[in-house]
Amino acid sequence: MRLTCPLCGDRDRREFTYYGAAVMLARPSPEAPVEAWADWLHLRDNPAGVTQDLWYHEQGCASWLKVTRDTVSHAVIAVEEVAPVGASGPVVPAEAGPAPVSFEDPPPEPPKPRKRRKSTEAGDAG
Repeated sequence: MRLTCPLCGDRDRREFTYYGAAVMLARPSPEAPVEAWADWLHLRDNPAGVTQDLWYHEQGCASWLKVTRDTVSHAVIAVEEVAPVGASGPVVPAEAGPAPVSFEDPPPEPPKPRKRRKSTEAGDAG
């Protein structure tokens, strides 16, 4: 499959990372009931036909794209930018709640090793 990036032009699919259905942009508000969050997180349609997905141009210009494609014919219908180059995640409309966690956040620092205590057992006293 080939995607036409609005900034880089026609590219192989392997330059992009798939992040799921574009419905992830419509995130529930923080005050939404648990059921709404569970539905948003776990329930997905599996349509035979036209669908919209989020893709990240990881090996190219680092832009977030919404790709409209047909799952039956595998035709790519449209590609549009949803976040500027280098953004930490897709742009979420204000009414959809806070922005998602950044996919670009650095991993947390590993814990520091603890110092070992000297043994006080009789066999260690040498």
